[in-house]
Amino acid sequence: MSSLRPARILLRLRELAQLFNSMDPSPFLDRDLDGDAEEFILSWARELPAGQPFELDIHLANSPPPDRIAGVEEAVQHYFANRTLMKQREFQQLMRRGRLSLIVGLLFLALCLSLGQVAGRLGKNASADFIEASLTIVGWVAMWRPLEIYLYDWWPLRAERQVLARLARVKVKLVLPNLASAPSVPKAAPP
Repeated sequence: MSSLRPARILLRLRELAQLFNSMDPSPFLDRDLDGDAEEFILSWARELPAGQPFELDIHLANSPPPDRIAGVEEAVQHYFANRTLMKQREFQQLMRRGRLSLIVGLLFLALCLSLGQVAGRLGKNASADFIEASLTIVGWVAMWRPLEIYLYDWWPLRAERQVLARLARVKVKLVLPNLASAPSVPKAAPP
């Protein structure tokens, strides 16, 4: 548990319904967040240091029905927990694609290097040297994608998954009109 004071992500809305996607017919707990609200929350969360906890303070101009107040924190956490699972699956798919690309790339590289050696043995002239060098280059170019996946592509997915996992545990506080602050909504158990 961190002893750092939580950073606050402040979100100002006219009404609580703006937090959720109005086209989503799901029950309240399973509703998607509104795209703009999600992006706003994510952009702030990405800016905060990895070890610093944060809270989401939602300032509302209009008071929501009491039955909606109790489920806000759970709905937000549930949404980000689902997004965390989706990002984890995306990461796993990328790693599977990387393994397959690596196998194909290595086999193709081996084939190109073998054919290059055969071309080099057929004769020591400019054409044979050109063919051998070309096959070597083509073989290494085939390794570009697996190397790109394993060296660079996984970093953003991992970082995004970590931010989403932190948001899946975020404390949510509703600040209602004419009130200095509302009590924190009880935290639900993680899914």
